[in-house]
Amino acid sequence: MMVRVISVLFAVLTALSNGSASVLQRRAAQKVPDSEAMHLSLFGHLLRQKVWLAGIGLVIVAAVCQAVALATGPIAVVQPIFVIELPATLLIAGFVWGAGVSRQVWAGVAAVTAGLAVGMASAAPVGGREEVSDGTWLWALLATGAFEVVLIAAARGARGDARAALLGLAAACGYALTAALMKDAVAQLDHGGAAALLKAWQLYATAVAGVGALFLLQNALQAGSLVAVQPMLTLGDALISITYGVTLYGEHVRTGWWVLPQLAGLALIACGCVVLARSPLASGAPEPAPRVR
Repeated sequence: MMVRVISVLFAVLTALSNGSASVLQRRAAQKVPDSEAMHLSLFGHLLRQKVWLAGIGLVIVAAVCQAVALATGPIAVVQPIFVIELPATLLIAGFVWGAGVSRQVWAGVAAVTAGLAVGMASAAPVGGREEVSDGTWLWALLATGAFEVVLIAAARGARGDARAALLGLAAACGYALTAALMKDAVAQLDHGGAAALLKAWQLYATAVAGVGALFLLQNALQAGSLVAVQPMLTLGDALISITYGVTLYGEHVRTGWWVLPQLAGLALIACGCVVLARSPLASGAPEPAPRVR
């Protein structure tokens, strides 16, 4: 029970750290001249800003927290908790930018939080092993690669929000794979400490999968609206992570009539993500502070 609490705690800390990092980095980027866009000199401007460096520090904190969460708990528990990153980011942005947080944002936050609570309580993920055999990984990587090829091919033939949604789902698959690989990489610490970790192919595969997922996400955001991308990214990451947990790590979730409240939870999360993605805070424009009578 204590291990599960630690896993959930560090998963929440990961989401909060990532949310805070996004706000700080975005605040720093707003101070960079437009002429520096798409140039390496952009990093020169950012490196001179303490706000941006603080954001990078929080990214590192988030990575460490995620590793601890995955090392102490099932993927099916850890990854779905990350759906709170979007509402956390918007609430932090409202505080940092001194903007009022509208009822729309609070409604979205409530929907996502309630959906997560209902979904996790009804699924009740348990069990699982710590490592995955190389043979199993081979089949998993082949299946994941085929799924990604299909999504990317479909996205190339689509336009606008349809393309954005497909690429968002592809990015979600990449992030879920990154988490699954990270969990196996961290498990190598039990076989020789840091030396064993540095020799593990899973560590380097984690980096490759993470960079690929980030690339797909940036293309998704460029192709269409956040409203099209965010639900696919959020729900896709959670559902595909649970699939990895069940198929690779032998984790168990409730089935039968428990699927009904699980679907209700997913619906709440999807609605909350759409509401939040439509918020001016999500597009980078601070909402006006509420008027004082």
